[in-house]
Amino acid sequence: MENKKHWWNGAVIYQVYPRSFKDSNGDGVGDLPGLIGELDYIASLGVDAVWLNPVNASPGLDNGYDISDFTAIDPQYGTMEDMQQLIDGLHRRGMRIIIDMVLNHTSDEHEWFRQARTSRDNPYYAYYHWWPAEKGEPPHRCGFFDAAGKGWEYNRATDSYYLHYFAPQQPDLNWENPKVRAELYSMLRWWLDKGVDGVRLDAICFISKDVGWPEVGPELLRSEYQNDWGHYYAAGPRLHEYLKEMRSAVFSGYDVVVVGEMAGVGSEDAHLFEGELDVLYHFEGIQLGYMPGAFKKVDPAGYRLKDWKEVYGRWNAVLGNGVSAALYLGNHDQPRMVSRWGDDSAASARLLFTWLLTMKGTPFIYNGDELGMTNIRLTDISQYRDVETHRMYENLRKKGGDAAGFLADQQLTGRDNGRTPFQWSAGAAAGFTDGEPWIAVNPNFNVVNREVEEGDGGSVLSYVRWLLRIRRSSHALVYGGYEELGPSHPHVYAYKRVYADEEWTVVLNFSAAEQEWGRFVLAPWEPIILKGKVNVLQGKTTEGR
Repeated sequence: MENKKHWWNGAVIYQVYPRSFKDSNGDGVGDLPGLIGELDYIASLGVDAVWLNPVNASPGLDNGYDISDFTAIDPQYGTMEDMQQLIDGLHRRGMRIIIDMVLNHTSDEHEWFRQARTSRDNPYYAYYHWWPAEKGEPPHRCGFFDAAGKGWEYNRATDSYYLHYFAPQQPDLNWENPKVRAELYSMLRWWLDKGVDGVRLDAICFISKDVGWPEVGPELLRSEYQNDWGHYYAAGPRLHEYLKEMRSAVFSGYDVVVVGEMAGVGSEDAHLFEGELDVLYHFEGIQLGYMPGAFKKVDPAGYRLKDWKEVYGRWNAVLGNGVSAALYLGNHDQPRMVSRWGDDSAASARLLFTWLLTMKGTPFIYNGDELGMTNIRLTDISQYRDVETHRMYENLRKKGGDAAGFLADQQLTGRDNGRTPFQWSAGAAAGFTDGEPWIAVNPNFNVVNREVEEGDGGSVLSYVRWLLRIRRSSHALVYGGYEELGPSHPHVYAYKRVYADEEWTVVLNFSAAEQEWGRFVLAPWEPIILKGKVNVLQGKTTEGR
């Protein structure tokens, strides 16, 4: 069954990490006025919407994913007036805006939690999950950003423990409480009434907890949840009830897209979210190459192309049921696309973008990837700003683990690799700021930057713009079916996209060596894009080749 043609089914979404995009006031932190000043650049790419990472008021422990006020803009980013200018500026240029909203937890500096932690009798105590100390130690839960790996934190004033799936400063909201849900729904409607065109719901599959608080030991986790706490957290008993209620109470009255971040959700369950979410931002593809049971530990063999084909082929099989799958190769939580999946070269960046913009699904482009920005590969823990990296490093050191090996892994997998400042020019601080950047600029900014690539017809930037024009003009590349070709080839990924009488064939050499595929001999990292029998990269027919 074909997807209903909502605006987001054909959209390409550009993700902006505002902290690192453009600084307007010299404080070294990107901000809304800086972003507004570069809207013409974003429009020039040919994308349809911008997904903006959180700019809400926050103490910034997790770079904005610890919100202290849902309806206020953090002063480091600007004002609510700036936010309205951004919304209006995107709309004037024919683009839409998707905001990032964190509904699983708040900051411990949010007024709800400030009050909740004062007394068990405070009405806001019921806005969070607590375990009374008189019952003994709470059942173990994993805290992803907790140095000890624990998901409960003791609070002396209430003599109880509060739940936090992430850092201790990010207490989990109690969705069992209808007052919590009503407050969140009202807040979401407030944003939609301001003109935003969609919401990306962070960690939304974690909102439902089994409040019977069963013990979850290693054996159960291994046998039922792939040895992954994310799979357990995503299996809450009331998840679909909450998502359906939110759809009805909030989103049903607006023409907006609802993107759900779905760590721990597999393709076999995608159909369950029909009528609840519009785009599933799944993790199966982005996790390829990480060793099972070792968080952020990369497999020395890297990802295998056969696994890549299997994952995306499986997700393609569930598309068309009213839920689209997100296509992305990098974001603010991941290393740079071309360093993770390619070899840092412009050639491998072009190949990866060919896949991203011709595959079936909803493509997301992370800012800077369109330039071929690479990992910075920091070597010392003092250079990192990411709470996840610091907490894992502290935990390893306390346990006498291999801290040096961990830092070596972080050069490939660390989140700060994707958070270095956008490289606008070869000028000071890559043109990002007139001050001291909040995090180091990648030293290669003098050769990889927007200014130099604007004048180069063979640059990654030029190629991405060309591909976006091709995609925009093609029904097959947006709505067409997907058929994999030659699935057994270890280095070549080939597939067909067909819609009515329009047919495209894409052949991709995912290696740094020459490869043969049928009648083609592909150079390292070479893509071939055929419309019918014409190679659109060369404008030549392939008949008789």
